[in-house]
Amino acid sequence: MATPVHRNGSLSAVSLQGFVLVGFGGGTETQALLFAVFLALYVLTVLGNLTMIVVITLDARLHSPMYFFLKSLSFVDLCYSSVIAPKAMAIFLSSSKVISFEGCATQFFFFSLLVTTEGFLLAVMAYDRFMAICSPLRYPVTMCPMTCARLVLAAYCGGCLNSIVQTSLTFHLPFCSSNRIDHFYCDVPPLLRLACANTALNELVMFGICGLIIVSTTLVVLISYGYITVTILRMRSGSGRHKVFSTCGSHMTAVSLFYGTVFVMYAQPGAVASMEQGKVVSVFYTLVIPMLNPLIYSLRNKDVKDALKRLGQRRSLGKEGGQ
Repeated sequence: MATPVHRNGSLSAVSLQGFVLVGFGGGTETQALLFAVFLALYVLTVLGNLTMIVVITLDARLHSPMYFFLKSLSFVDLCYSSVIAPKAMAIFLSSSKVISFEGCATQFFFFSLLVTTEGFLLAVMAYDRFMAICSPLRYPVTMCPMTCARLVLAAYCGGCLNSIVQTSLTFHLPFCSSNRIDHFYCDVPPLLRLACANTALNELVMFGICGLIIVSTTLVVLISYGYITVTILRMRSGSGRHKVFSTCGSHMTAVSLFYGTVFVMYAQPGAVASMEQGKVVSVFYTLVIPMLNPLIYSLRNKDVKDALKRLGQRRSLGKEGGQ
């Protein structure tokens, strides 16, 4: 453990030397199994999201607002799983499990930025479906490329603002009880448990901001899909109704998985006290959800499946032409 030092009149046991990421319990065999599980999930996440990005970029038929937002979502999923998984796998195989103070703050900053951005992006995608289905004549003008780019930028700005607030409040705390983080990455709840100052303000800000983000984005999703449901029920075409339900069903599945796990982790008072439950939930939304999103959107989306087939046929023709 680091030696206590004084910084601006506050006692800090960690100073700038670093933290120890405890991760999960268990011996060498358990750690090796965890490494294998995390590696498999991460490889599938990278392959799935990269495939979505490449297919949407190369197929001109997918150059629409909905797939622009889906490509942005795949990029965010790829990035925030990459912020967590490589370091987690390293600590499973390491005996020291150390992460520097700066490294911990950097990891938390980018994780908070990207996760918050994903929440906003899911709300933007719901609004996009609302405009496409409920106002199809105005849709090309309302959701023009410039508007789409601004909405994605706004999602990143919202994520950045939340991340700056959370990171600055958390890493200005004095840590003097221990430098052992009971988690496999740097996050607010386990860090607050190490602080030797009153963390009531930090918890209030975390619950307040996360609650506000979840409530506001959920309202956008619910209102959008409320109007969409009414519009779908008025449709006379059975095939059109099925296509809309399929597209919207994929998005609602992704929204439910993401918001549900984030709410369990951050937007309820018991979240800080339950670290073991928090670790399991964290695995779900840092690796499992980013891995599932490409599957959810590709398996239930005929356009994406057709684009994958066209891309495969193009590669086959290219190989035959080169022989």
